[in-house]
Amino acid sequence: MDSEALRKYSALHPKPAGLTLQYGTAGFRSRAEQLDHVVFRMGLLAILRSKAVTATIGVMVTASHNPEEDNGVKLVDPLGEMLHPSWEEYATQLANAEDQELQKVMTEICQKAAVNLHKDASVFIGRDTRPSSKKLSQSVIDGIQVLGGQYHDYGLVTTPQLHYLVCCQNTQGQYGKATLEGYYEKLSKAFMELIKQSHCSGESQRHLKIDCANGIGALKLSEMKPYFPQEVLIHIYNDGSKEKLNHLCGADFVKVHQKPPGGLDMKPNERCCSFDGDADRIVYYYKDTAGHFHLIDGDKIATLISIFLKELLAKVKQNFKMAVVQTAYANGNSTRYLQETLKVPVHCVKTGVKHLHHKAQEFDVGVYFEANGHGTVLFSKAAETKIRQLVKEEKDDEKREAAKMLENMIDLINQTVGDAISDMLVIEAILALKGLTVQQWDALYADLPNRLLKVQVADRRVIDTTDAERRALTPPGLQEKIDALVKKYKLSRAFVRPSGTEDVVRIYAEADTQENADALAHEVSLAVFHLAGGKGAPPQP
Repeated sequence: MDSEALRKYSALHPKPAGLTLQYGTAGFRSRAEQLDHVVFRMGLLAILRSKAVTATIGVMVTASHNPEEDNGVKLVDPLGEMLHPSWEEYATQLANAEDQELQKVMTEICQKAAVNLHKDASVFIGRDTRPSSKKLSQSVIDGIQVLGGQYHDYGLVTTPQLHYLVCCQNTQGQYGKATLEGYYEKLSKAFMELIKQSHCSGESQRHLKIDCANGIGALKLSEMKPYFPQEVLIHIYNDGSKEKLNHLCGADFVKVHQKPPGGLDMKPNERCCSFDGDADRIVYYYKDTAGHFHLIDGDKIATLISIFLKELLAKVKQNFKMAVVQTAYANGNSTRYLQETLKVPVHCVKTGVKHLHHKAQEFDVGVYFEANGHGTVLFSKAAETKIRQLVKEEKDDEKREAAKMLENMIDLINQTVGDAISDMLVIEAILALKGLTVQQWDALYADLPNRLLKVQVADRRVIDTTDAERRALTPPGLQEKIDALVKKYKLSRAFVRPSGTEDVVRIYAEADTQENADALAHEVSLAVFHLAGGKGAPPQP
């Protein structure tokens, strides 16, 4: 390690005094002007990680659904997964080291993680459309160059595209070609093969309005348009030419506010969807003839995909184990529908994509979605091999056709991470193949009314949870109080969990009516305020 070069470059990216940041599920997120030293150091860390695992590592500069003034950075591991938890620790240590400690901390990381500095290293870099992203990705490159690593800067890409590119590179092209053209070709080919088999009439079915959150999704969808057949009519709104990223639009806005985004004119019963700022989440919605807004969130997306996959798996007659993975935020009626009507096993895990992804890997077919619209489907190696073999060798027509559809689903789904473009194509293909309207999809089950609240506390660590965050272990008496409150309402449940990023406690409640869900949420928030050290005035109804 050239300590002189490190000192020189580090001085160009000084750490502001007194700033500490934590690497979480989404990497680092902060105001853009506070991140220069962090992204420089993530360039350094990416090289160390690359040397440790002898593979290409990704660095993505984005803050997803955060306001345009913010930015962030996250690392992508060799198979397109999120960074290994032990390295999240190293990332936090490196980001918070004082300038004069930098070399010492890096040496410690190399020792702990057995990094051989003589190995080659390579990094793929991507960024979103924020005004600050170009300069910050240049700082990543500075970090890479200090340690003499190779890099490829893909420039403007969606977060899932970078995950895909890293995975392709490290599987020597088995997962696909490590280019954007490769991504567009793989997805569009699988999509066209699937919809060839649909007998859906009327082209109104194929019209889709897409709110791209004034972000990268608009740019990449436009690039992909020529790869689609004539009958796919996508209309892009909030393309970033006029308004600010994520401002009054995008998947997060629509989900949180339960209303359509600005900049998109909705007519009754038109199918619409929203991406988030870096295009790794998607939600659907429509307005009925009475003008009521209907949101179709991640739970209903997982349900639609599960119905389709379960039918195909029944036809190929292999003993594949399929399951759906949810968090405690999943609507109670979605869980009931999956378990009781569809008879698909459902597993609940802690909040955070990495927990869902990890659990889904235990099955031949693991479907996971967060209610916010981030999710995907994972196929085990054994299942994928068997399905591809059936396509080639199966004599029975029905079985072979079903296997062919499954094979195209495998190719259409981005198995590395939730991907709004890929998920949108999966949903569009299923709706076409099953001849379903958006209203029929929505009518599979009715969501239970629910309410999300948060309470400011002096220290979020006073709350400790168990059972996938559905029950509170501490402070004493809180869970008993919640249990007693839940008993007062029909079809109700409630849970509390500490935020991963700030001193607030998040509260979720659902019940048979909106009034009851609101009342339950409020009563639980009062219990949290009094038993868990609430700050300021008690919550008001």
